[in-house]
Amino acid sequence: MPSAITLRLTTADPVAGVAYSLQDKANTPVDARIADDGPISFDVPVTLSDDGRLTGPFVRREGPSRRFVYIAIGTSAGQHGEWSRRAKIDVHDIPADLLALAREGRVLEAILPGRARDGGPACATVRPLQPWRAV
Repeated sequence: MPSAITLRLTTADPVAGVAYSLQDKANTPVDARIADDGPISFDVPVTLSDDGRLTGPFVRREGPSRRFVYIAIGTSAGQHGEWSRRAKIDVHDIPADLLALAREGRVLEAILPGRARDGGPACATVRPLQPWRAV
């Protein structure tokens, strides 16, 4: 039976003064907020199917197996300003043992880098700074 689980996406060092939000499948910013000097986190509701696939209003797919979630940044998050970016976070590769803990009610968290080489917000495919963990 499918389970409702929560994925927490935490950007460790977002660019202060820039808007960040989740982005749903209709490209609508959800839960937009302006970053300050500390980390910024989003709890993403996800459905975990019996076969381990992740679905839901924020989970997008690419090809037969890739699943990911977007964090919208700057104008993509509804802010007027210079940045217009999205961070793509893969969720299809979360280990099965962690998914089992999520089924039991644990939140799974990824800590993400917040800055790209140009000093602006990290974008494109963003890899966690450390492996996913149950919190």
